[in-house]
Amino acid sequence: MPELEQLDAGHAQAVLDFEVANRAYFAASVPDRGDAYFERFEERYRALLAEQEAGVCVFYVLVAEGGRVLGRFNLYDLAEGSAGLGYRVAREVSGRGVATGTVREVCRLAAERHGLRTLRAAAADANPASQKVLTKAGFVAVGPAGPADLGGKAGLWYRRDLVVPA
Repeated sequence: MPELEQLDAGHAQAVLDFEVANRAYFAASVPDRGDAYFERFEERYRALLAEQEAGVCVFYVLVAEGGRVLGRFNLYDLAEGSAGLGYRVAREVSGRGVATGTVREVCRLAAERHGLRTLRAAAADANPASQKVLTKAGFVAVGPAGPADLGGKAGLWYRRDLVVPA
């Protein structure tokens, strides 16, 4: 059974393998990260860990048996009880409820572990699968997301209010 783990230095190679193996698949629905991302992966990865250490972001990976990464789930721009949510799952597990189930789990962690009250996420019109994941995970469409929000594509912003445990 895959485990959701907070990103750490030990995940670096598995994250790179995940991104390389799924690059073309991801590029079909979200903007490609570009060659520079892969050429400077180690530097960028260290920067992610520094952002997480600073409390600006929290990054999670869904890890299969043997350490293979099946998905990435990111909480970014944490401020005043709110954060953005971004995610991507491997082609091999797409369409099986993995993204929806893990987004729900990340929402729980966002409230319980990180004290967040609201999450927002944008999904491109060209990515109905992501829109479906967000809706099934309890997000509600709240307005248009422009090309600046989605790497040149139009779409929708979604929001989910979280219940923070007392």
